[in-house]
Amino acid sequence: MLTITGQQARQFVLAKQGLIGSRRFIGKDGAYAYVRQAGCIQYDPVDVCGKNAELTLQSRVKGFRKSMLHELLYEDRKLVDYADKELSIWPTEDWPYFSSYRERSRKMGESFDGLEELKTQAIAYIRENGPVSSDTLPIDGEIFWHSSMHWSGNWSQKSKAARSVLEQLYTDGELIIHHKKGSRKYYDLAERYIPATVLRAANPCEDDDAFLRWRVLRRVGALGLLWDKNSTALLGIELKAEKRREVFSALAEAGKINAVQVEDIKTPLYYRSEDEALMQAILDGSADLKPRMSFIAPLDPILWDKALLLSLWDFRYAWEIYTPAAKRQYGYYTLPIIYGDRFAGRIEAVPDRKRGVLCVKGLWWESGIRQTKKLSAALDRTLKDFGRFNDCREIERS
Repeated sequence: MLTITGQQARQFVLAKQGLIGSRRFIGKDGAYAYVRQAGCIQYDPVDVCGKNAELTLQSRVKGFRKSMLHELLYEDRKLVDYADKELSIWPTEDWPYFSSYRERSRKMGESFDGLEELKTQAIAYIRENGPVSSDTLPIDGEIFWHSSMHWSGNWSQKSKAARSVLEQLYTDGELIIHHKKGSRKYYDLAERYIPATVLRAANPCEDDDAFLRWRVLRRVGALGLLWDKNSTALLGIELKAEKRREVFSALAEAGKINAVQVEDIKTPLYYRSEDEALMQAILDGSADLKPRMSFIAPLDPILWDKALLLSLWDFRYAWEIYTPAAKRQYGYYTLPIIYGDRFAGRIEAVPDRKRGVLCVKGLWWESGIRQTKKLSAALDRTLKDFGRFNDCREIERS
């Protein structure tokens, strides 16, 4: 088995992620290319300095603007909002792979009395009137409903009937999100926006095991390096330890992933075999590793496995948005800072949109980070770009 140093592992991950070296993801096409590489990026509606998916893209994509993601989702329809790792954004071309999930959703919906009739009413109304939200769909009352949006576990709750039927049709694949206003979702018929060649395509996976292998392979690609351990990077995939080992073994035997031993990490890590050229470039010193600085989203793929993050970078990160203010170690919406091949610190930067000013409320450097002119210049450039991303013309530091 190949053995590499911790620094080589870090450089490989960052190069794969597009977070070191010359920018290779540029503009709207670059945003789409990154989502295809990652498989999915997580959606979260909280908007302090950009929503999570937007922040994920701004750290990698040169010239990224929030309007680009909106266009890819709701105009070009090259991306869709759907379940994967929680609620995510992923390429529309992957729609056929989730056939079994949508079929499972439909079967679960059949077990609830009256839901099929409500679905028929909702589809007829949308077909005639166009996109609706739970507030504009004229279906009254409440039902006791099981949400199939959750990949694992079972839960039921009493819910507004209009909301429940829309979410059921959405997970069934009959509806997609037409657009959002803030956190409110508006739905329309999937057949109006997804090409029939994609919408009705056969499932490429011959069985559930093939679907599991496809999803795990996609998550390996999202991180760059991943281990065969219980990992939050695999959230949303129903994998007990024995099945997970079976999946990793099958992928390795099929030549889809390669194992690597990282010094001082006992568990082998895996990377996609398609990234072998990048691994060799890291090892022979030919990879583009020009340092640059990025602010990283709280739910960024590189942060999905906190244990792996700690093992590779000796960096601890907790999203403190739901932590009471008195118990926060840092800030409400603090973003990790990558500089070169290190997690160098974290920052809380909040736009004052009325004044067009990006306010730096907190800046914390990791131990051992030297305050140099290069670091200061990199921070100034990154803040300027981040301000532009948030429609701010000026930077204000506390």
